[in-house]
Amino acid sequence: MNPSPLSSDHLALLARADSPTVANVIELFDVRPRVAGYANAALKAIYPELPPAVGYAVTATFRSAYPASSHDAYGGMPQLIADAQAVPAPRIIVFQDLDDPPAAATYGEVMATTFQAFGFVGLITSGAARDIEQVRALRFPCWASGVIVSHGYNHILGGNVPVTVGGLQVNPGDLIHADANGIVNIPHAIAAGVAELCEPFVQAEGIVLDYLRRPHPTLDGYRDAQRRMREALAELRRRAQSLLPAH
Repeated sequence: MNPSPLSSDHLALLARADSPTVANVIELFDVRPRVAGYANAALKAIYPELPPAVGYAVTATFRSAYPASSHDAYGGMPQLIADAQAVPAPRIIVFQDLDDPPAAATYGEVMATTFQAFGFVGLITSGAARDIEQVRALRFPCWASGVIVSHGYNHILGGNVPVTVGGLQVNPGDLIHADANGIVNIPHAIAAGVAELCEPFVQAEGIVLDYLRRPHPTLDGYRDAQRRMREALAELRRRAQSLLPAH
């Protein structure tokens, strides 16, 4: 878990960026493979019209295919929310549905309302959603693998444990950025630098985009814009490398 949560300013910078930009900026630091650190196509934003959610992961495992055991000591939602206080705010709840395939919905209106009331900024599950329109009215961002009408025998098995959702491993306290494009895990060691470089990265890409939006672009002009964009991105890579923590 991250001992030094990001400042509100850095969190605000991340919230203004889309997840592909965040993923692109992480690549500048060369701290992990380019095919790691994000969820796969199994998970989708249920409300893609909502802005990005940025927060620290509160994790739990879940099942709905059979009733909870009488020896289920974890307890459920109140205990999960109480344990979440150990994770810095803002918080995103991340459920791994251990049923494969999901037997019923992980969440609906009551669960989403509960998490929103206790200050969570989003919900991610490898399982399914329901109460789609009721939760839409809450403007509470959610990601899931699909939609199922019933809650089945839904119960929480454990909290504060590593989980895997959409091929992405999430540990308690991991910093998550999620929007209509997908879900990205931001390494703590570079999180502040990622936040600071998102807008400059957009500006670098804008060199080509602005040129192409002009009337009558030419191939020579396009090549020149590409060159200037590559130079700007190379400078951002140098800045990113300078921000890496010393070993």
